[in-house]
Amino acid sequence: MNIVIIGSGNVATQLGKAFQQAGHTILQVYSRTQANAIALASLLHTDPVHDLRLLNEQADLYLLAVSDQAIAEVATQLPQNIQGIVVHSSGATDISILRRFSAYGVIYPPQSINKQIEVSLQQVPFGIEGNNSAVAKKLLHLIQDISTKPFSCTSEQRLALHTAAVFANNFTNALFDISYQILKDHALPFDLLKPIIAQTAENVQHHTPASVQTGPAKRKDQQTMNKHLQFLSEKPRWIKIYQQLSEEIASKDVP
Repeated sequence: MNIVIIGSGNVATQLGKAFQQAGHTILQVYSRTQANAIALASLLHTDPVHDLRLLNEQADLYLLAVSDQAIAEVATQLPQNIQGIVVHSSGATDISILRRFSAYGVIYPPQSINKQIEVSLQQVPFGIEGNNSAVAKKLLHLIQDISTKPFSCTSEQRLALHTAAVFANNFTNALFDISYQILKDHALPFDLLKPIIAQTAENVQHHTPASVQTGPAKRKDQQTMNKHLQFLSEKPRWIKIYQQLSEEIASKDVP
């Protein structure tokens, strides 16, 4: 496919590199910041654009790899004569936001992607949605070139996946940071927790999360929990998090 990338951030960079390595042609890279357009275009050996009116209108695919808040604005500014498929990569944005185009869809990876960190997308799932079956088929075929795990989903399913990913990734990382701060404040290295973090991640590869849940809340060990809460007495936000998560754990029964 001939592809135009609209955006220059993490997703734009990694998908651009992956598509190019798979044999697809990146015709242009657009960013409203000229320096960013030039930087990614240089990496992909293609042409930079910082004016949407100058987009190549003959591409097969237009990838809107911009922030969720910018998708609607950028979509309304794209040339009217585009005949290729216009897609965004957001987990929380409905496909209908692109309905002004004749062919449109979504390619969403539920993965934390950073342009500074080399990543193989082969094992990354991609939720695929098209405005009709023909578009969906083309997008599935495209993503099969860079990933072994594309799957069809609706906008509602994609929103569910995105919400679940926030719990599984963003929230757990925030909890890691709290753990880091607790240890740092008591002259202990975060490395001490890396084995248990790795073991927890490994456990859920083979078991349901509820079936491998452990800890004082699971055991209804109120004495230990009270000690923890007293220990956190100077951190009211952390106390609230501890209590709410403990209540959630205690409410669960192993299936």
